[in-house]
Amino acid sequence: MEYINNTPLMELYNVGRSDFPKLNSNDIEDEEIFYASKINDYDEVETEDFQPLLFNDTTTFADQGYLHKPFIEANTLEVKLNHLRNDCIIPVFSKDNEKTIAHQEFIDIVLSTVVKLFSQHTVTAPEIRVSHQIKGRTPDAIYKNAKDLLDHEKTIYYERMAFIVKIPSIIGNVGGNELALTLGGVRSYNQENLYNKKTFEKFKFFIGFQNKVCCNLCVSTDGFVEEMRVTSYTELQQKVTQIIQNYNAEQHLEDMKTLTSSYLTEHQFAQLIGKSRLYQHLPKKDKVTIPNLNFNDSQLNTIAKDYYEDESFCRMKDGRINLWNVYNLFTQANKSSYIDTFLDRNLNAFDFAQGIEKSLSGNESYHWFLS
Repeated sequence: MEYINNTPLMELYNVGRSDFPKLNSNDIEDEEIFYASKINDYDEVETEDFQPLLFNDTTTFADQGYLHKPFIEANTLEVKLNHLRNDCIIPVFSKDNEKTIAHQEFIDIVLSTVVKLFSQHTVTAPEIRVSHQIKGRTPDAIYKNAKDLLDHEKTIYYERMAFIVKIPSIIGNVGGNELALTLGGVRSYNQENLYNKKTFEKFKFFIGFQNKVCCNLCVSTDGFVEEMRVTSYTELQQKVTQIIQNYNAEQHLEDMKTLTSSYLTEHQFAQLIGKSRLYQHLPKKDKVTIPNLNFNDSQLNTIAKDYYEDESFCRMKDGRINLWNVYNLFTQANKSSYIDTFLDRNLNAFDFAQGIEKSLSGNESYHWFLS
């Protein structure tokens, strides 16, 4: 096995060429960056008897020259796909005993869709994080003390799960940071009414970029759906495909590059942090007129600390900081969010950074945070 910095490289899923995207072989070899800005020319998704491809676990992936970090921390635990398949039970809707779409099925459906649509690229194994373990026991262990339970008598599943997969060959560069195209999703059983009959099930899905230097995710509005409501595998596959088709990677990169040319002074940054803390306590009638900010006091403290201490995104010697770095301070602090709010806050960080940039250009919408 090949190693880089004592970290084993994972095997990539090699997939063959197809007619998507509409590039010839010379185009693919010459292009440093593949922009998925116009990806509406797919063939129709096959929906009959859909069966997701089953992927196996591989070792942890590390990009050469970059230290691997979790994309989310909080109270999460990293698990392998086989653990979800082999060691976890599947919750059901209690009134009709219909099963949910399990975490591993969600991952398999996304992977199958990505491999089909990006068939001329390599796709990494999923990085999976879970939280809120739900424990149980088998009927034959009903009278045992918890400390006496054997492994085969314990049952578990995880209430919340988030995952990402990367396409390392589709890259961009913003502010000297290399970004790789990344897709992922969130499933939270706490958002389902498992005590009722089976109905629409809710999923969150995104396509965006991951900053390799810090593993922060970059999510934009057209690459994220907060609530996909589906009833079947095929419907979930169709909606995932639709999100990918509607995503404009080139525009997303350009929007992020714009942030590198706008700066906050030390006074403006202090004003921003102070007003952000005040925002949490504003009366509702005052909040209505101000753009939304979803970050809590603990996360704002982290942003303030990293303004001085972060190795990659701290202030300049004169105290100034560009909005690309500010944005990354927000996405770094967002790693402390719980799984069910992680993607929502990530998108909010991007919208907020864009709003501050517009405010510096004269737009009044976000002026309150700098006044």
